[in-house]
Amino acid sequence: METETQHHHHHVSMRGPRSLGVVIKLGTSSIVDEKTHEPLLSNLTLIVETAVKLRKDGHKVIIVSSGAIGVGLQRMDVERRPKHISKLQALAAIGQCRLMSLWDSLFNHLRQPIAQILLTRSDISDRSRYLNAQNTIHELLDMGVIPIVNENDTLAVSEIKFGDNDTLSAITAAMVHADLLFLMTDVDCLYDKNPRTNPDAQPIEVVEDIGALVADVSQAGSSLGTGGMSTKIVAARLATSAGVTTVITRSSNPGNIHKIVKHIQGSRSPASLTTQVNHPSTASLASLNNSAGSGSGSVSATGTSTPAAAAATPSTEQAPAVAVDRSQIPLHTRFLPSASPVRDRYFWILHGLRPHGTLYIDQGAYKALLGKAGLLPVGVVDVEGFFAQQEAVRLCVVDKRRSTPGADGKMWEGEAVEVGRCLTNYSSAEIARIKGHQSVEIGQLLGYADSEYVAQRESVSFYNAVSRPPSPVGGHRA
Repeated sequence: METETQHHHHHVSMRGPRSLGVVIKLGTSSIVDEKTHEPLLSNLTLIVETAVKLRKDGHKVIIVSSGAIGVGLQRMDVERRPKHISKLQALAAIGQCRLMSLWDSLFNHLRQPIAQILLTRSDISDRSRYLNAQNTIHELLDMGVIPIVNENDTLAVSEIKFGDNDTLSAITAAMVHADLLFLMTDVDCLYDKNPRTNPDAQPIEVVEDIGALVADVSQAGSSLGTGGMSTKIVAARLATSAGVTTVITRSSNPGNIHKIVKHIQGSRSPASLTTQVNHPSTASLASLNNSAGSGSGSVSATGTSTPAAAAATPSTEQAPAVAVDRSQIPLHTRFLPSASPVRDRYFWILHGLRPHGTLYIDQGAYKALLGKAGLLPVGVVDVEGFFAQQEAVRLCVVDKRRSTPGADGKMWEGEAVEVGRCLTNYSSAEIARIKGHQSVEIGQLLGYADSEYVAQRESVSFYNAVSRPPSPVGGHRA
């Protein structure tokens, strides 16, 4: 067991390629046949071999596996996915243990222990439970086990569902600080247009800024599953915001995962998987990744690096990486992680909790928050929804406050932009009474004053687009 070296992989010296945390997300269509619902044994076996190979290379592997309902359908000879939630949950209960027994029997041939982890949003909505889930998974990885994660469909109601395993896999990858998330799907990579109808569709191979991405999302996914291409992009945005490199690639050839991991390791400095925006080799990495068949359009489609810039980079920059035979690298789309990732508590506030209301704040309060001060009642323009203290709410910034409500009944002018989430010190009813007032007045208004802040700074988390420095980093971001 190589737990010690793995555990401290952040401090690994430049000696060898470092141990990476790899999350592999498999949709229902990778696990059972769409029509017969029989398990795709050849595919599952390849996934098992790939996962064990990665473990032998010193990596930590987590599998996020859908398919419980699909397996349940086959077990009970039901033709198609039922509509009723109670039927679905019953089938998920039947299918989940068979699904695990299938994984266990396949991994058992290679003497690889696995573990089952079933999650719902409510399991991570409480900070201590979130940390507990994180610790359990870390402990399993340290023991050399491959955890297999799924949504706890048998008990989850829509309010506490992740909705699809793309989202679940992104949250899992962020929670355990994984380095790589593979979203396995039925296409090789993202294209700028639908490749099924446009023969000139170009593959998009490196995405540096998801905001600028123009891609084809028309493929809806399989009839059995829930996630199409657009949920994959949402999941990639989630994971990259937490510093996880995200890869979309074809699930019917799981051996690709091993090749892509080796390629990504070879083309980066061993010490780090995050690409520095101002690092001279990012452009050449993008071009290196361009597989033989694709034209120059694929990289520029992401709005970041142009082939000209790539050509200008001296090839000596990464002599060892160029030794990889380009035709050997399977087609895939790689989303690069954010240069300033949202971690731990801040990630949990943004994505672990369901918002119960909205706070509208003025520009002054927003500037103070960006400057690391707390949220004072004087900066709150309005409050919506019903929530208790320490519940999550949306944070929206408004242009200008009004002294009296306008014709639309609003206390502000212009658009309200959602910039993040926060946990409040006061309930919605209390905030409605103290908003716009100085903190010294809270005691008179409420009869008590628990805090001078509506929210402490450490309970406020901004989406990544906002927490980025306003000046362009290294001239890369417009």
